[in-house]
Amino acid sequence: MRTTVGIIGAGPAGLLLARLLHNAGIDSVVLESRDRAYVERRQRAGILEQGTVDVLREAGAGERMDREGLRHDGIELRFDRRRHRVDFPALTGGKSVMVYAQTEVCKDLIALQLKEGGPLLFETEALAVEGAETDHPRVRFRHGGPDGAEDVLECDYVVGCDGFWGVARAAVPDGRTFERTYPFGWLGILADVAPSHDELVYARHDRGFALLSMRSPSVSRLYLQVPADTDAETWSDEQIWDELERRFETADDWTLARGPITQKSVTPMRSYVHEPMRHGRLFLAGDAAHIVPPTGAKGLNLAVGDVVTFARALAHRTRTGSDELLDAYSATCLRRVWQAERFSYDMTTLLHRAPDATPFDDRLQVARLDRIAGSRAAETDLAEAYTGFPIG
Repeated sequence: MRTTVGIIGAGPAGLLLARLLHNAGIDSVVLESRDRAYVERRQRAGILEQGTVDVLREAGAGERMDREGLRHDGIELRFDRRRHRVDFPALTGGKSVMVYAQTEVCKDLIALQLKEGGPLLFETEALAVEGAETDHPRVRFRHGGPDGAEDVLECDYVVGCDGFWGVARAAVPDGRTFERTYPFGWLGILADVAPSHDELVYARHDRGFALLSMRSPSVSRLYLQVPADTDAETWSDEQIWDELERRFETADDWTLARGPITQKSVTPMRSYVHEPMRHGRLFLAGDAAHIVPPTGAKGLNLAVGDVVTFARALAHRTRTGSDELLDAYSATCLRRVWQAERFSYDMTTLLHRAPDATPFDDRLQVARLDRIAGSRAAETDLAEAYTGFPIG
């Protein structure tokens, strides 16, 4: 099998890249180890930055998002039983974010790829990337499970969108890694109840962080800070709702609506960056190159920035014959990655209580939140980062 760009992984990054390349007249093949049903139900991110929304619309993948997604013009910060709303459009010149689940983004892009794009091969496991230093790298793969036959995808370029544990990252020799592991995680739930607030609520509490989010007008997504080694099943539904009520408490008459919990799990918290994001004609994108704690809602959006940067660079080469933008891929992406890492770290340390936190640390957190609530400059910095850094 032969193609211009071999894409490993059919998450939102790989699927969007295939769409962008198709629109630029560049052929690709997408290899995905899981089946279609798994990819379309894999729960991950749900907040799309303004730039991501714009890219999906320009790619022809925004129709259902615009119809069913929830535009949010701000977030609410809670601390000391106080409430402060950050108004995104007023602080950023009109930017907002969209609540639209990764599962729905994947469904939209899969449908487009199968209808209009190149091959999208589910249940096809990439085994190795070979010859990345040459002009014609190869991806060895196996289709149809462990007993399936092996085959080779010959490419001009390979883009690894296959996550931290994928084969692409392992094929980049002598890279440097930077990481931080946090001593807490998020106990997350999905609940069949209308959200108790029309925008996301980020709560700093002496008992730990809490987040009120949503997946739709009738489905709530909520999180509690818990120790990193927590087993979600040790928390009863009643305990979860009781703890959420404590951490979201306010001085006014706001109440938290309860409903049936349909899913619960614990998400670890870590920061990770792999440099460089390129080796020869192998390019890393998304979680294959970087991971952020979810506090800043940056993971999916960073992956979008990566593949947009690659697609633009390859289209530029196709038009001009110049490798200038491809050669700059890693440096271009990493500038945005490190700003997102910085923002996600700031949000995490601003809102989560460390296990060894002292009263001094507690007062500093409240002082930082007071600064955001009382300073337009500080509030603008948060709003600009949350709604998204420029792509490219």
